[in-house]
Amino acid sequence: MSNQNILWGIAPIGWRNDDIPEIGAENTLSHLLSDIVVAGFQGTEVGGFFPEPKILNKELKLRNLKVAGQWFSSFIIRDGIDEAAQSFHKHCQYLSEVNADVAVVSEQTYSVQGIDKDVFAEKPDFTDAEWETLCEGLNQLGKIAAEYGLKLVYHHHMGTGVQTLAEIDRLMENTDSNYVHLLYDTGHIYVSDGDYMTLLNKHIDRIKHVHFKDVRSEVMDECKKEGKSFLNSFLSGMFTVPGDGCIDFKEPYTTLLNHHYMGWIVIEAEQDPSVAHPLEYALLTRKYIDEKLLISS
Repeated sequence: MSNQNILWGIAPIGWRNDDIPEIGAENTLSHLLSDIVVAGFQGTEVGGFFPEPKILNKELKLRNLKVAGQWFSSFIIRDGIDEAAQSFHKHCQYLSEVNADVAVVSEQTYSVQGIDKDVFAEKPDFTDAEWETLCEGLNQLGKIAAEYGLKLVYHHHMGTGVQTLAEIDRLMENTDSNYVHLLYDTGHIYVSDGDYMTLLNKHIDRIKHVHFKDVRSEVMDECKKEGKSFLNSFLSGMFTVPGDGCIDFKEPYTTLLNHHYMGWIVIEAEQDPSVAHPLEYALLTRKYIDEKLLISS
């Protein structure tokens, strides 16, 4: 890991998936964390099956691993700001106890990412009033995160109301840059807009967390043609780890370095672990990072 400003992690989603708990259910926490060590990564994000902080901290310490953050499904528009804030306090308390850096937030009101709808054609949109509520709520959640020593990073995501570059632009323009930061996910913006560099160049100053996710373009095209759901698209193999798809990560990585990015780059690829062996793919992407990214930096 040549650049001391960047920590490299790999997400647990390659081993077990919170949206489909039955896949990878045989992979224990010890299995996951030990695979991460074997593959040479410095940490991970919290999965839904992770234990309470005391147990997790012991397992992390035994392997000299860190926690980057954890996903939080916000329902600011559906449930209101106060209810979202109450849940978020508990989320941040947990993250502070495991010494995390970021709270990953995605607004899930009207989301189709977990249901059987065409993710390419049936994404939700927010009204002007809903946008105002969302941005106000995220500002409040961002202040809560700061109270716990965390950064709120917003995750643009397929099948949600904040997916496209235009929607991300609107979110960035109407939230407080001191409290609402951006998670940059190469895979989600590429599948959404067919371009992963415009977002990075445009909002580089707001980006405080990164997901490097690759895409198999031929699978993406087939899923789009068939109108598949998000879950069925990733089960079909639309996403993969860097080095196994169509995205050239040298350009975004170099851009991050040139702008003195400090923080995590987390490898993330929603795949079925019975099809894509988690350790095999972790080692594959580790080799790609070492030979194509770190060696050139």
